[in-house]
Amino acid sequence: MEFININSKTPHIDFYKSFYKYMNNLYKYNQKIIILAIGTDRSTGDSLGPITGQKLKLFLRKKADLFGTLDNPIHAKNINQTIDFIEKNYTDPFIIAIDACLGSLNHVGYISLGSGPIRPGAGVSKDLPPVGNMFVTGIVNISGFMEYIVLQNTRLNLVMKMADVISFGIFRTINDIYIKNLERA
Repeated sequence: MEFININSKTPHIDFYKSFYKYMNNLYKYNQKIIILAIGTDRSTGDSLGPITGQKLKLFLRKKADLFGTLDNPIHAKNINQTIDFIEKNYTDPFIIAIDACLGSLNHVGYISLGSGPIRPGAGVSKDLPPVGNMFVTGIVNISGFMEYIVLQNTRLNLVMKMADVISFGIFRTINDIYIKNLERA
């Protein structure tokens, strides 16, 4: 797992380099890429996924399939149906799961990424299925006490900065992979 500080001098490039490295190691040639941007627009702290999805929606154009935008968020009440839909309609897709999370005070403002699934809703005691071949999480606030209120009182500025960094790195990586796949075909 790697951490990117969004307040560093070059967070967009740092995230892109780390994200590209993980994708390059995990992604199999010509696998369908699915982005699962998890969260809700009803809570500032939990809106990282849908905001990132909304930003990516404009740029992906058939290079990846996207689930989770401000218009159609993926949250605790519909994530099981979404996962079922993906399992029934895709053969061996590469799923990138994006979600907000709570963490320690010294990690607030960091984006973590790594291989394997995430457990959405774990920070607020939801029992949801693990999902993803790789994950991207934005640590938006501190955990440990009154998580729902903490998420409601998260600064939108922090979430927007993270969404900008994540969407830039994911788009650039997927574009690079798309070009590589075209060259191989």
